[in-house]
Amino acid sequence: MKLNTNSNIYTIFYTTILVVLVAGVLAFASTALKPKQQENIALEKMQSLLRAARLGEDVSARKNKSEYIKALYSEHMTNDFVLDYEGKVIEGEAFEIDLQVQYNIIKKIAAAKTPEAARTLREQLQLPVFVCTIGEKVLNIFPCYGPGLWGPVWGYIAVEDDFETIYGAVFDHKGETPGLGAEIAHAPFYSQFVGKKLSQEGAFKSISIIKGGGQADNPNGVDAISGGTITSQSLEQAIAMWLDEYQAYFNIKRAAIGSEECCGEGEPCNGENCSCKTGNRNHEGREHYTK
Repeated sequence: MKLNTNSNIYTIFYTTILVVLVAGVLAFASTALKPKQQENIALEKMQSLLRAARLGEDVSARKNKSEYIKALYSEHMTNDFVLDYEGKVIEGEAFEIDLQVQYNIIKKIAAAKTPEAARTLREQLQLPVFVCTIGEKVLNIFPCYGPGLWGPVWGYIAVEDDFETIYGAVFDHKGETPGLGAEIAHAPFYSQFVGKKLSQEGAFKSISIIKGGGQADNPNGVDAISGGTITSQSLEQAIAMWLDEYQAYFNIKRAAIGSEECCGEGEPCNGENCSCKTGNRNHEGREHYTK
């Protein structure tokens, strides 16, 4: 019996087979590529954390970029942990925290109608902290995340052990306008944060991103991006929202400066053997993600 290639049945059958085959190939490709995709995401995050601490800027000149990033991360990122809203260390993998999920909680906190509602939401927070050691210098690195003009913007801010002075920062975006808002990802913008202060007259003050904000007599401000007003404002709000949630931890650490306690947990400091100063491990003793 001759097959009628012009019939509706043939068309439906042929289309169904083709769709199933294509779907199978795409599903296989997605599954096969997923480990590599996850590794690339992890490497990008490692590099961002290193760049916030002004490390790894020469990665483009390295022959094996991924191995260089992993080695540098293993050497300098000496601790990481997760905080609750009171600044206390809780269970969790800092590297795996989804910043978008935490931002959604922070946004709900800001919109809460009662203190009780805000507290209930804060109890859900998981705030990651990354500790970077460069010689004798110990930095705490904090993330930020929020909406930009065309998509999310995010970044990391490295703070010195006085919990007031910014050592470095790096920012990125998903879809900001090239030459305008996208400039937040470039050194002329984020290098302005170096040396800026997160306090004013003893109280927390976030960084202002405004036109002319980068003047030498303004320790809390940087210049906004020309033509990128909305992106600048969005990033300013994201930084302020996130750092505000870390203030309990900041206060604990400031109070511990010069005392016999550290880590924000009230545990005794054992000098060079203290868990907050040594080893490539977090508070639970788990090794960092360096796959």
